[in-house]
Amino acid sequence: MARSQGILSAGIMAAIRKRRPTVVNRDAAVSRGDVVIASYNIHKCVGIDGRFDPTRTAQVISELGADIVALQEADQRFGERAGLLDLEHLRREAHLVSVPISPFSEKGHGWHGNVLLLREGAVSNVRQLNLPGVEPRGALVVDLDLQVGPLRVIAAHLGLLRHSRARQAETIMQVAADGGARPTLLIGDLNEWRMGKRSSLRFLSPLFDPSHATVASFPSRFPLFPLDRVLGNPHQLVTSVAVHDTPLARVASDHLPVKASIDLKAAIKDEDGRRAGLLGVEPV
Repeated sequence: MARSQGILSAGIMAAIRKRRPTVVNRDAAVSRGDVVIASYNIHKCVGIDGRFDPTRTAQVISELGADIVALQEADQRFGERAGLLDLEHLRREAHLVSVPISPFSEKGHGWHGNVLLLREGAVSNVRQLNLPGVEPRGALVVDLDLQVGPLRVIAAHLGLLRHSRARQAETIMQVAADGGARPTLLIGDLNEWRMGKRSSLRFLSPLFDPSHATVASFPSRFPLFPLDRVLGNPHQLVTSVAVHDTPLARVASDHLPVKASIDLKAAIKDEDGRRAGLLGVEPV
């Protein structure tokens, strides 16, 4: 069994290194260094009308037009934990490829329901985290090499209990801190609406700024709470955040997707300048 698991892990890593999904006709923003990021809790493809409709969910994902999409609740939670989306359909229609991981089950797509979709670039490393807390929760830590530079994405779905979220935030901080100079995004359904000292996300400071660009995404029909977040390190990495509010998105899930733009080139340039200043040399 141990030998077969080792062979499986080696096969997964080989696929990660070789997979370089690409798509043509990207707009001028990408060449400037802007990358569009999105996070979407798809609620197991069950809309607020009570209807299970993976095709409708996929249509919302296509609407986003994002380069990187973090999904939550993309697998059944119990039993076989089967994946709920047609990943081949997403590849054809939205030009998005699922970052390969080792799922919970043979039929699963995600890690604790977390799936990361990528339009173009290469995946250099993937870590699958079990997050502490009462409920089983997890996160994906994915190092990407994009055309405009390196990026680490931490895609997470935090727990419903405040104490658990605080412990999970501390675990994520430890992982984010070992990324070196690589710009890092924390993205997902963080299940926190409080701000300031009462927020369980305060443990993310100062690496991330939990108060940055919060937008209400839940419930989808009349959004009041900023549960879904896109946080960057350095803080200027994220240049804009907005909800994706369309008639289809309002009914396809109880969460609205959140979209953000990041200026990766500028973040890398600023970091190079800061490091050069510390060394007392002129940045190249």
